[in-house]
Amino acid sequence: MGYEVIRSAGTGDHLVLTFHGTGASADQLHGLARTLLPEAHVVSPQGDVSEHGAARFFRRKAEGVYDMEDLAQRIEQMATFVQGEITRTGVAHVTGIGYSNGANILAATAIKHPGLFDAMALMHPLIPWVPDPEPGLAAKRILVTAGRQDPICPPDLTQGLADWFTAQMADCIVAWHPGGHEIQQTEIDCLADFLR
Repeated sequence: MGYEVIRSAGTGDHLVLTFHGTGASADQLHGLARTLLPEAHVVSPQGDVSEHGAARFFRRKAEGVYDMEDLAQRIEQMATFVQGEITRTGVAHVTGIGYSNGANILAATAIKHPGLFDAMALMHPLIPWVPDPEPGLAAKRILVTAGRQDPICPPDLTQGLADWFTAQMADCIVAWHPGGHEIQQTEIDCLADFLR
């Protein structure tokens, strides 16, 4: 079985993949990506894991406690999907944009398969472990956005992830807002600047 997918064809040499948050659908970030990068191909998969009816990209045992065995399988599934979209579109540049659970599958997949993405925007990510070093992330462009009062993604873990990316020699910037887990306009503005 594959993902349910929204695809919008572009005219450029750029593929953008968007990954929604828990309980949302594939269109959560799709239109935003189309607006910010109108010439890009935009592809948005729908998470195929149901948590009490809420769509996700991998299972968890509790808030912030991931089913690591399931995540490992979902990473490989996602990597195969992304590579297929790269092959299908024939592009040279690939950007990922993810929010919450979508940011987590994006980050986890890129950490394991660093050659897939040139750039990533991770909105409110939570990677509750310290990954092994990954030199393949060197020079990748990464934007992390987060809320200082986010009850789901603790700021210290967000900063720790950003610091880890920087230690891999990635070009990682962090944009904070004073709120919680919601996406605020300042994040959209930072994302627009990042994608230019």
